[in-house]
Amino acid sequence: MAIRRALISVSDKTGIVDFSRELAALGVQLISTGGTKTLLEKEGVPVIGISEVTGFPEILDGRVKTLHPAVHSGLLAVRDSEEHQQAMKDLGLDYIDIVIVNLYPFAETIAKPDVTYEDAIENIDIGGPTMLRSAAKNHAFVSVVVDAADYATVLEEVKAGGDTTLETRKRLAAKVFRHTAAYDSLIGDYLSKLLGDPMPEKYTVTYEKVQDLRYGENPHQKAAFYRKPLAQDGNITTAEQLHGKELSYNNINDANAALAIVKEFNEPAVVAVKHMNPCGVGIGADIHEAYQKAYAADPTSIFGGIVAANRTIGADTAQLLSEIFLEIIIAPDFTPEALEVLTKKKNIRLLKLGELQAAGERKPELLVTSVDGGMLVQESDVHSLTEADLQVVTNRKPTEEELKQLLFGWKVVKHVKSNAILLAKDNMTIGVGAGQMNRVGAAKIAIEQAGENAQGAALASDAFFPMGDTVEAAAKAGITAIIQPGGSVKDQESIDAANKHNIAMVFTSVRHFKH
Repeated sequence: MAIRRALISVSDKTGIVDFSRELAALGVQLISTGGTKTLLEKEGVPVIGISEVTGFPEILDGRVKTLHPAVHSGLLAVRDSEEHQQAMKDLGLDYIDIVIVNLYPFAETIAKPDVTYEDAIENIDIGGPTMLRSAAKNHAFVSVVVDAADYATVLEEVKAGGDTTLETRKRLAAKVFRHTAAYDSLIGDYLSKLLGDPMPEKYTVTYEKVQDLRYGENPHQKAAFYRKPLAQDGNITTAEQLHGKELSYNNINDANAALAIVKEFNEPAVVAVKHMNPCGVGIGADIHEAYQKAYAADPTSIFGGIVAANRTIGADTAQLLSEIFLEIIIAPDFTPEALEVLTKKKNIRLLKLGELQAAGERKPELLVTSVDGGMLVQESDVHSLTEADLQVVTNRKPTEEELKQLLFGWKVVKHVKSNAILLAKDNMTIGVGAGQMNRVGAAKIAIEQAGENAQGAALASDAFFPMGDTVEAAAKAGITAIIQPGGSVKDQESIDAANKHNIAMVFTSVRHFKH
């Protein structure tokens, strides 16, 4: 076999002129449509229109041009079938040996902030996926190219042997079916969301590979990093890496956890994370003060951790950051002076996020968690709390300063693995108890970490107290205010204990389990 006829119809015209010119030079007849044909003619590449093949004009504003037996018989005919050969001969039809097609830019269209429903629908490609699927099904005989990155390989093989190898055609066909599946998934997701049905009877997700990773959580596990096609700015998938080694699987998880916490704050904030739990969080008048508080919260655990800031990193903060070993520093931006300081450390990763969305304005996204044989889907936890949402349940109301620390602690404890207890004081975390099997155990860890600094601190709990023992532990440590969801059958036991020790306690009526 040899490639004699090619059908070319592309929205993304990257490299298509040179590729087509090379095919034409090899004696391949080029068939094209619409804008692609106009471009090739303009560039002096010999080409004929699709209407010369079908004997039928392009109609309905181009909606119908390749949906024709003369096209699809040329793609689907089994070349070593005598019956198919005879049918093609009897009908005066010819084969098409290679299809080069990419689809209407649906993703780019719906990404526009002012996109209309009509624009979105008009950018759903019909003929393109149909040609791609026809050619891919018949890959035993037909080459199909959907990605400009494959042009060079195809040309190399055609020049060497007149056709692509079967192995290449199989690989190209697999890529086509992945491509059309992702395309349809995006359309289905768009329409489902318009209808207010984000979790329909069939849930299909599509992601684009960012990079292969050296390994997963451990060296014996394979891994790769993917992002959503329409991922918003201000997250790890769209961050620009300015310096340092390639990100690892664990780096990405930790960085994502740090970023989720720092997004809770509008005031200057810095978060340090280890193993997806915050080890230090601070807010301040500026990012320099916020970092000093985050560092002071746990100078031991921050070593080898991830630091995220919600303001540009300047030289003074960079100098402090450079004094310890950190895996990653994440910020909206870095001043040139800060980069000069930090890039002296060869391996540290610096991630530039760009502008962050204001806290409280974020909309929930769907989170997907794999389980053996399936997956769980839920909305992300973007719930925010104000003073007006709180219910004071004790005799003593929290002071203004206690209230400030309670709300600060509540923003952070939602990101700590359950069971979680967090102590806050002076706009910083001073103790974190994460991932314990019982709540009083988590409280003891947080109190032990805080030490004498627990005196006068605020305590935040991600879920209700099943009994009064956590309040008793807090009172013994000198904690003066508690924030928790409430809702336990033994709430009164905790309330009585708080009243006995003159602790102010507020209920949120919201739980923040994080498993």
